[in-house]
Amino acid sequence: MPAVSRKPPSTLLGASRGSLTVLDGVAVLVGVVIGIGIFGFPPLVAQQTDSALVYMGLWIAGGLVMLVGALCYAELGSAYPHAGGEYHFLRRAWGPPVGLLFAWARGTVIQTGSIAAVAFIYGEYAQQLLPLGERGVAIHAALAVVGLTLLNMVGTRQSKRLQIVFTSLTVVVLLGVIGAGLLSTAPPPVATTAPGAATGSLAGTLGMGMVFVLLTYGGWNEAAYLSGELRDPARNMPRVLLIGVVVVSAVYVLANLGYLKIFGLDGLRQSTAVGADLIRLVAGPMAAALLSVTVCVAALSTINACILTGARVYYALGRDVPRLSVLGAWNDSGETPVQALLLQGAITLGLVVFGAFSDNGIAAMVAYTAPVFWLFMLLTAASVLVLRRREPFRPRPFRVPLFPFTPLLFVATCLGLLWSSTLYAGPGAFVGLLVLATGLPLLLLRRREADKGTDDKNGLPESNVFPD
Repeated sequence: MPAVSRKPPSTLLGASRGSLTVLDGVAVLVGVVIGIGIFGFPPLVAQQTDSALVYMGLWIAGGLVMLVGALCYAELGSAYPHAGGEYHFLRRAWGPPVGLLFAWARGTVIQTGSIAAVAFIYGEYAQQLLPLGERGVAIHAALAVVGLTLLNMVGTRQSKRLQIVFTSLTVVVLLGVIGAGLLSTAPPPVATTAPGAATGSLAGTLGMGMVFVLLTYGGWNEAAYLSGELRDPARNMPRVLLIGVVVVSAVYVLANLGYLKIFGLDGLRQSTAVGADLIRLVAGPMAAALLSVTVCVAALSTINACILTGARVYYALGRDVPRLSVLGAWNDSGETPVQALLLQGAITLGLVVFGAFSDNGIAAMVAYTAPVFWLFMLLTAASVLVLRRREPFRPRPFRVPLFPFTPLLFVATCLGLLWSSTLYAGPGAFVGLLVLATGLPLLLLRRREADKGTDDKNGLPESNVFPD
């Protein structure tokens, strides 16, 4: 999961093929990965660990997983460059039914769950500024989803420059939090009602901790899009990945060292808006309020981008499956898929209501999305092995090193995270899998249209989802 899905980096930059330098690639990868998750997920990671050493070990391990996964995606992206990313890889390796099921999962579970998760992070910080009672976090989250969906329905679009400004603002604020935490001499607060480490099997709790960590690292899979835009990808892709992983990992490790120094592990478990709580302790309530405003603005920016890009999945499904053609309606005046936005907004709002009656809305959304996300991530990782065997002579500007060990390691990691997120994430995990299963009838509907055409490039049935 997305962590949180954004537009492909090439779209953000408006880059043409082969126009990105190593510096461009690193800047995009770092900008895509570093987001507001670092202000929302650390307390949930702390609740899954029983020592600061294990806590920091998870964040370091997350950076290594990010590198291994990005290497696999880089090979797929360089060999099969396509606007659809994972959809195209899955369809090529496993056939159109798996690709279509992924499109369904992205529209009903992965993207909507990601929007709801970010909305709850926004709600945690908005509640610091404007308390709205016991359910205030969920109310703020719902208002954000409804408001931004309506804005997109009338044709409001965020510009590339605005997105880059908000990303830069998030990075600057995070650097300020790191400095405040590491340089502060304030003693850690005394935790009073902090939840202890999660009980259960060690593998299960650490697996759930890694799920939250990798959500914070979310966006590394956008390497699938970078490879098609880099100059000399065979030479420069490893550089982009290594430098990007080191930069992101260093920022996140330093941020968490700052959190631990100020709060201690017990205090971190108790925090809800961890960035604002840290700044409040170091610089006072006014600085905490300013940080909360900044995080809220960055969260709204992310939510809006996810709403804008996520609706495209429903629109494409409406064009791909005739019986869902209502979703393919396009508003020419606003240049926006109104029906698709309405459906996406309704599903996301339902998830916010579901999260409102959970112990923690963010955790509930992670539970809902994680098993489905890691299922398709596993299949994508295995696509490297399948396509190497099936198309051995396909030009691959970038080849994953230490093949087949590297993709096998990533497949095993995805399998472990799928297992942990299914068995230890609570009822939300099974709800997400159930919603995925409701997409199976789409395969029957699509089969009836399969004989109408084939893709000359790969012999597979045509699909309008994520067209070139």
